[in-house]
Amino acid sequence: MKYYPFILLVLALAVLQSCHTQNVFVKEARTEKGVLSPEDSLIYFNDTYEYTIRVDDKISISVWGHDELSVGSTYGIYNSNEVYGKWLMVDREGTIEVPRFGMMEVQGLTIPELKNNLKDSLAQILKNPVVDVKVLNREISLIGEFRDPATVAVDKGKNYLLDMIAQVGGFDQYANLKCIKVFRQAGEDTHILTIDLTTRGNYNFKNIPLYPGDIVIAPSRSYKEFDRRISVIIPFTSALTSAAIFKSAF
Repeated sequence: MKYYPFILLVLALAVLQSCHTQNVFVKEARTEKGVLSPEDSLIYFNDTYEYTIRVDDKISISVWGHDELSVGSTYGIYNSNEVYGKWLMVDREGTIEVPRFGMMEVQGLTIPELKNNLKDSLAQILKNPVVDVKVLNREISLIGEFRDPATVAVDKGKNYLLDMIAQVGGFDQYANLKCIKVFRQAGEDTHILTIDLTTRGNYNFKNIPLYPGDIVIAPSRSYKEFDRRISVIIPFTSALTSAAIFKSAF
């Protein structure tokens, strides 16, 4: 499980230069007459989706009025940002060590489920505990022909493609808007969602919801490499021409 982000990144890099890809490790969602299969439709639009906690997630726990039971509390006077190291790391067994209560299995739980489990435990020593839980490293990566490619931290479980594109400054001039790719892990399968932002209609198939862990790829157009070569050749040719003119003048 912990190798999935690396596998996603390798597959993503493989399609940066092209709109076409084939790989035995991925499943590509395809439409037939504009209609997705039920399985692919669920990958695109899953209204029941909730983020589940994974190995290597960084979790903060806030207990109102009890800093000694909190880790990176949002209620305290100190910043709970990941930069300050105030979090619990989910280990390879899928557990964290909660103050006062010891090891707790959290892998596969949604955030509300973990919050309720903590409340049940804290209710043994506190009356009506107020608890908040955050996963600090939920991220969506945007790479390729964006103006400012980046890995963006997200607080929401569901974000939208156009909003995320805006956060990285939009597209570079060489972006191939006909085949924006989204890599998404679903169980043991990696799915590639292909979005054409140049066509009219089907707005729902353009501004699709993105989930933490998704990787968005903006491949380059085919003439990008040609432009690069021309940008090198033209100054060189200009220099030769100038040298010839200078020599003939004397």
